Formats: sequence, structure tokens, C-alpha cells
Amino acid sequence: MHTKPGSRPLITRVILGATIAAMTVACSDSVGTAPPSAAASADIAVNSNRTLAAEVRALAAARGIVPLVRPARVRPELVRLGRMLAFDKVMSGNRDISCMSCHQPQFATGDARSLPIGAGGVGLGTDRVQRHGAAIIPRNSPSAFNLFALDGLFWDGRVSHDATGYHTPAGAQLTAAYTQVFEFGAASAQGMFPLTSHEEMRGPGRSNELARIDDADFQGIWRGVMNRLGDIREYREMFEKAYPGKRFNKMNLAYATNAIAGFFTENLSFNNTPWDRFLAGDDRALSKDQLDGAKQFLTLKCSVCHNGASFSDQRFHNVALAQFGPGEGNGPGGHDDYGRMNVTGLAADKYSFRTTPLRNVELTGPYGHAGQFATLRGFIAHYSRSDDALRNYDVSQVNPASLRPTLIHDAADILATRDTLLDGVVLTDALINQLTAYMTALTDPAARHINRLAPFRVPSGLPVDR
Repeated sequence: MHTKPGSRPLITRVILGATIAAMTVACSDSVGTAPPSAAASADIAVNSNRTLAAEVRALAAARGIVPLVRPARVRPELVRLGRMLAFDKVMSGNRDISCMSCHQPQFATGDARSLPIGAGGVGLGTDRVQRHGAAIIPRNSPSAFNLFALDGLFWDGRVSHDATGYHTPAGAQLTAAYTQVFEFGAASAQGMFPLTSHEEMRGPGRSNELARIDDADFQGIWRGVMNRLGDIREYREMFEKAYPGKRFNKMNLAYATNAIAGFFTENLSFNNTPWDRFLAGDDRALSKDQLDGAKQFLTLKCSVCHNGASFSDQRFHNVALAQFGPGEGNGPGGHDDYGRMNVTGLAADKYSFRTTPLRNVELTGPYGHAGQFATLRGFIAHYSRSDDALRNYDVSQVNPASLRPTLIHDAADILATRDTLLDGVVLTDALINQLTAYMTALTDPAARHINRLAPFRVPSGLPVDR
């Protein structure tokens, strides 16, 4: 994502080209040659767009950026069970927060906040406030779109699935009795871990029977949640319909989180974007600005990390983002967040976070592992001279404002392990605008209309966040 000193941006070259063409026409007129007709000009424009479209498709193929293939349909009984569980607060220690409280459909499966408020909070989105010992969660709520396409989840990748199996904070406690249930890879395992966090869902201190279980006893916490679900007849019946031939008393929590993943897979998988239609051969799917932006995206360094069908290399990078909030216990005051290093223990992973998938990214702000940027354009602009951008970070865009005084002035430490891919990256305003335009071509229109996913009731009878 950079232009060499002294080179002219694309838009400048286009303007110069147009100027030269106009001068040529003027000179031709002086000797009696007529200018091209409107029809001829239109043909030139169409041929130019076709040439650019072919070039962009070739670049995409070379970068391994391919269409996203939607997974097979999920059986309705499993989807229905997963939907209820995802929105039911009975899953949380104090019955006051659900999985979807921080992944609201009306906020494109996020919460519109830089950092979310966990168990004990009251309200939704930017109106949510701390009550009853609620804590600020150190990292932004990531979107739940297209989870089936990702092998590693959470900002630090602490839950992942590969050829060797599942890798999670539970270690050996995630036995084959759990993993053999999973049908959707890492997405099936992901839901097991917010339930074990005091701050996210289990509740503070010893405020309920789940919170009183030893923190290291993952299986004990999971059994506690299943015991709650088993006390509700409607859930027992729904589980047995979703898993024919299996009695509820023989099930563990994996059957619940697998159902939630099935719900996500069926309802939050989107692959009908203008970009996908363009790759399928529709030259009219992208606007001229989006097509120009696509060429820049594929020519510059952007596609080194944002590639594949999901537009993520599923690796971890330090892209020089400011740190604020409660942190993950790192640094002198414990308020810093070393990211992937907390999982691997490797100094090289310090301040590294997962490459954000870009599908529907237009909808999923704020951006960054701590929601550092209010707008997508602002996040893209950060990559230009990111060292200076970090030193001059505008904390006023952090929401809520109460987080702004927690900004840590640790630019030197962050920049010491900044990804070398960012060295020398400079973007003009014109390039930033083109790249931002391209990102809008990665939005599936159906992803804008998912409010219907919230049910009117759940089997526990607890209120549903809507």
C-alpha cells in the first residue's frame, strides 16, 4: 500500500491523460478533423473498463482472492436451537447478558462501541452502561459474519482448529467427548469460552453458582450451564430434536455451542457481494471508483494480508494501533494488551492481532482490536505513515469518552515490533478514497437486514435484547 516518492497517483495520471487527449482533439479541429462522436467516446469508455476489469480479475487470481463458497444448509432444528441459545440470558451467570448482547443484529453483529461492557451492564450499544459490578471488556466485539471461513477466532486466535485438532484455553479439558460434536470447526468451540469469563458472561466474584466454580475448572462451568438448560423442558425437547437419537442427559455443552455455530453459519454467511458478482463475470457489478480501488488494493500491500475468500490471511500482525482501556494485564500497570503474545509467549507476537476479514467490513465499525477508529476511511488512512499516525492518534474518536483518559503513551514499545510490511507505506487522499470505495463492494446487501434474527421470546422466559 504505497507509492514511490515522485510518482504520480492514478487519479493524477488519469487527469493528465485526459488533458493531453483534449489538446490532441483541439489540434485536430484546427486542421478540419472532427472530434469523436458521443457513440465513439462511449465505446472507448466501455473498452477501457473491460480492460481494467480483466486486469483486476487477473490480479485477484494471482493474490488468491477467490469467491466465497457458502456452506451447506444447516438442519432447521439445529438452527432454531442455536438461535434461542444465542439470545437467551440463562447462559450467563447472573442471567443478565446473552451471547448476542455484544453482537447485536442492529449493529451488524457488533455493539457500536470501542470496547464492550460485559456481565452486569444495562442497555445496548452506545447506550449500555456499567451496573452491578460490570466490567469493560479489553477488546472490541468482533463481527460474527462468515465464521465458517475462519480457522482461528478471537482477536488473539486463542481458539483455533487445524489438521492437528482444536487449540483453546481449556487445553486437555476440551476432550474428544466435546470435539466430536463440533460440526463447524473453530466456530463450534468459540462459544464455550465467553461463558467461562467472569467479566464477559459468568458474572463478577462469587455472585452466582457458576461464578463460584474454580476458574480453572472449565468442565465444571460447562456442566453448570448445561444443568441450567436441562431444568427447562422446552430446551430438553429442542436439543433432542436437533440431535436425533441422542438423549439430553447424555449431552455436554458442546451440543449447545455447536448449535449456536450452526445458527451463525446458516444466518450470517453472506457471499452475494458486488465483488463476488464481478468475479463471476459481471463487469457492471462494480462502480468505476470501486474498480479503481480494487486495482489499488491488489497492486499495493493490502492484499498481502487481506487475501483468500475471507480477505484475511488468518495470521497476526502488529499494525501500530494505540492501546487504551483496562488491558489484558500486560505492561507496568497491567493495562496494556500484548495480543497474540499472551497466547504464544513469543516476543515477536507482541501487539499482534488477527487480520480482520473484510467482508461486510463497511458495516462493522468501530475498527481495530480496541475499536480505535470510528470510520473505515480513518482506519485505512492509519496505514499511511502508521508510525506518525500512532504518535498522533486522535483519541477523541474513542466511544465512550470515559475510555479516552486511559490511552497509554507507549508508541515506542509498539513500534519496536511493528510489522515490516508497513515500512514506507504512504497513501495519498485519492488512494485512501479509492480503497474505501472498494471496501463497500465487499458488502452483501442482505447483511444490512438482519434485525429479524432476534426472537420475540426464548425458552427461559428471560427478556430478549432487541
